[in-house]
Amino acid sequence: MSDTHSTAIDAEHLRSWIGRQETAIDTVSIDLVQKFNATLDLTADLPVTGDIAPLLINYCLAQPVVRGSLLGHDGHPQKGGFLPPVPLPRRMWAGSSLTFHGDFHVGDAVTRNSRIVDVAIKHGRTGLLCFVTVEHRSEVDGHVVVEEKQDIVYREAATAAGTVKTDDPAEPASIGTYTRSAPVDPTLLFRYSALTFNGHRIHYDQPYAVHVEHYPGLVVHGPLQATLLLNFARDLKGNVPKRFTFRGQSPLFDHDRIFLHAVESDRGLRLWTAREGGPVGLSAEAVWE
Repeated sequence: MSDTHSTAIDAEHLRSWIGRQETAIDTVSIDLVQKFNATLDLTADLPVTGDIAPLLINYCLAQPVVRGSLLGHDGHPQKGGFLPPVPLPRRMWAGSSLTFHGDFHVGDAVTRNSRIVDVAIKHGRTGLLCFVTVEHRSEVDGHVVVEEKQDIVYREAATAAGTVKTDDPAEPASIGTYTRSAPVDPTLLFRYSALTFNGHRIHYDQPYAVHVEHYPGLVVHGPLQATLLLNFARDLKGNVPKRFTFRGQSPLFDHDRIFLHAVESDRGLRLWTAREGGPVGLSAEAVWE
């Protein structure tokens, strides 16, 4: 663990961000839905106003728009605006818990209200961690369509190639009752980054991902994996679950052969992604109750 980072973090100052809010507005446009469907290879049909929008398209809506001069070296907005200025260099989407109250439709004007609800400093196997929890409520005409509690984790820097770790043991993933191949490649990652206006360089800039953050390749987005798993769950059960939670366990990369897995559970489905012969990448649960 880095003593420098330990003494540099002012937990009380960071927790003063709790309660901060921001609101953003966006539209579920025909163009966005067409590009989203094409990127995930969902359908070639041209969407029309009123169609039900694809699952988790909310991750493409009302994203922070920051001038290039205000981005950090990693491609993220500089810290200290809506999100607290956590002095740890590596930022990842740790997981989310979503509740679906309805569907987005093509043509909807969506208002996303976000609020920081917690900031917590922890010590894990990887060193010092800071978790920032954000609540998002996405509304259409004053009615909440999706509620989400998102956890963002900040970590200390990796020091050499091959040193990237996770907080969970890297045990080989089991094979699900249901499985589906999920091909990924750099083009898919680049297009998904563009759709979500995500400038984080680990997803599209291989020299940066390998030589600066010491990953073995481009990192597959957590919400992209979640979108693939949620579509898998919907296809298996025939309808959209009421609740869906996911948590990152181990990074997956553009050169991996990735599979989606699912098994029945008492409340619905337990799902996960994994590369062939590797540990769980993203674990998830879909509940229809």
